[in-house]
Amino acid sequence: MSSLFPALTGAPAKRVALRFGDRSLTYGELGAAAGALAARIGGAGRVAVWATPALETAVAVLAALEAGVAAVPLNPKSGEKELGHILSDCAASVVLAAPGDELPDALGGLERVDVDVRAVGLLPDPQPSEEDPALVVYTSGTTGPPKGAVIPRRAIAATLDALADAWQWTGDDVLVHGLPLFHVHGLVLGILGPLRRGGSVRHLGRFSTQGVAHELNRGATMVFGVPTMYHRIAQALPEDPELAKALGTARLLVSGSAALPVHDHERITAATGQRVIERYGMTETLMLCSSRWTPPDPRPSVRADGEPRAGTVGVPLPGVELRLVEEDGTPIASYDGETVGEIQVRGPNLFTEYLNRPDATAAAFTADGWFRTGDMAVREPDGYVRIVGRKATDLIKSGGYKIGAGEIENALLEHPGVREAAVTGEPDADLGERIVAWIVPADPQAPPGAEELADHVAARLAPHKRPRTVRYLDALPRNDMGKIMKRALAS
Repeated sequence: MSSLFPALTGAPAKRVALRFGDRSLTYGELGAAAGALAARIGGAGRVAVWATPALETAVAVLAALEAGVAAVPLNPKSGEKELGHILSDCAASVVLAAPGDELPDALGGLERVDVDVRAVGLLPDPQPSEEDPALVVYTSGTTGPPKGAVIPRRAIAATLDALADAWQWTGDDVLVHGLPLFHVHGLVLGILGPLRRGGSVRHLGRFSTQGVAHELNRGATMVFGVPTMYHRIAQALPEDPELAKALGTARLLVSGSAALPVHDHERITAATGQRVIERYGMTETLMLCSSRWTPPDPRPSVRADGEPRAGTVGVPLPGVELRLVEEDGTPIASYDGETVGEIQVRGPNLFTEYLNRPDATAAAFTADGWFRTGDMAVREPDGYVRIVGRKATDLIKSGGYKIGAGEIENALLEHPGVREAAVTGEPDADLGERIVAWIVPADPQAPPGAEELADHVAARLAPHKRPRTVRYLDALPRNDMGKIMKRALAS
């Protein structure tokens, strides 16, 4: 297989590849540093990477991929018990870290190799095969200890090339983001994506609206973020005309990792003229769907093919097969934009296995090779996909209806008295499950009433989708990617 990153030798050596704050590496410097580190870790089996938002993390992962060694990104916020499980499970022999990083005791048994971003070496040759493991990324572990999803090199190549096709992503693009680097969004899309194209990354270290505006004003063309980030942008826009102006210059605004509320879509578009593109994927599949980017047409009557639609994640990417199935596994024959089914997928973007978990791997796939995502969706007749939630936490069966929590959450967020919203189901003797709304009010001293919120939802969706119970919170529990942890609500 050819290199995942031909730009390491093909891009202009003095072009800036990575910038973290005031530290940067050109393509020439990045290739030299990755080559030097690859020579040190070649043949190591698996290497753990202490994945801080720093140049060293990017160099470490790149060196592992060039050496044909699987990299295991570690979340620096993980507790000792979780780290112990991951390290025992993946059997890493080495941990790569930035000089001066203080590592927890759980990593004490591993050989430590400090990443020198100014080292000089030659990139290895030949390259590993496309089925060789590239990354082992551990899932969140909401239903038990985290599982290590083994992601092969072909999945990374297939996903990044499909996104390049959908978004017209080239080496001229400059990406700005502030995402963590232990997750596929920030690492695979946000770091490896630009490097495969020969473009540039400007990592903010820590997300801020001021940082995004600053980088866009200095020539950045793309922004990747999660809904929490775009929500902060939407809130800041009315008082920050410079932010609106900067966002208006972006070629592409992309949101992922969770659904972006329609209300935030609308506020951003109204202030900037830009439409945020949502894409859909998960650790085991990398990217599955996205709206396509097409150059804006100055003629108002012209509608772009694949135009982003608020509340949807677009259509399947090139090479991805996607279907919705009933609870018994029967494929839904035709799509009407209303029938809810579980998403199953096939394609070159899929992971290989859960490390050391043949039982979990077998359970994740159907007999004919479709991966069970556990996500519930509806599909429009023209192929657009709208996610309505997770099968385990977001599918509510109430009064004989199958209801997705996501659309109710979007409706609640359109109420001016609601700052944040989550929806769950709870057992009900009459309905089977009743719909429960968890609300963070815009004004804690004057929260909207339960009946008012129920009427608000019923008027926008349908009476059977109204919440029967409303609970008020100061904040919703979220993980590092901004996703609401619904199991914490229900406990």
